Amino acid sequence: MVALVSQENVVALVSRTGRELQRYRKGRRQVVGCIPYRYKIEEKSGLGELEVLVISSQKGKGMLFPKGGWELDESKKEAALRETIEEAGVRGIVGGKLGKWSFKSKTHDTFYEGYMFPLLVEEQLEFWPEQNVRQRTWMSVSEARQVCQHWWMKEALDRLVNRLTSQKLVGRQTNQVLSCIPPPHAQLPNLTHL
Repeated sequence: MVALVSQENVVALVSRTGRELQRYRKGRRQVVGCIPYRYKIEEKSGLGELEVLVISSQKGKGMLFPKGGWELDESKKEAALRETIEEAGVRGIVGGKLGKWSFKSKTHDTFYEGYMFPLLVEEQLEFWPEQNVRQRTWMSVSEARQVCQHWWMKEALDRLVNRLTSQKLVGRQTNQVLSCIPPPHAQLPNLTHL
């Protein structure tokens, strides 16, 4: 008997390595990453508090968001999702780009261009490629700002929070407008006799 397994649910337990497929632009290595987030629902209030997932650096010096090299055979979003699965063991919905940053490596004398995306987490994997070399921790936005070691990732986090806040406000305004519109079957008053 042969069992078919959907490729959607399969995760390679080995990270991509090597630099032969890495993208460079004007001598700068191209890196992509995600800020994984979710809403932790409070039992008492039923409201969701925004949480983000940070991971430990491989060198053990601080925390950061998952990121890595953008390779020639993938889109930015595909690379960002791959890196997030490899380093943090989560997957979900990748949103629109939060921005592009130019920065110098702390350990190498090279410059990078980094792109960050939001990732609404739908699944947290039990096993992932870098589980033996990284710790992952869910925390509040303010905690993540304090522990994140890269200034550009902190800026990306601020942009994510601003985007989610403005989406929430637009959603509330839309709901207020929609609540003022009578349903199609509602009986409207006859105004012809005024």
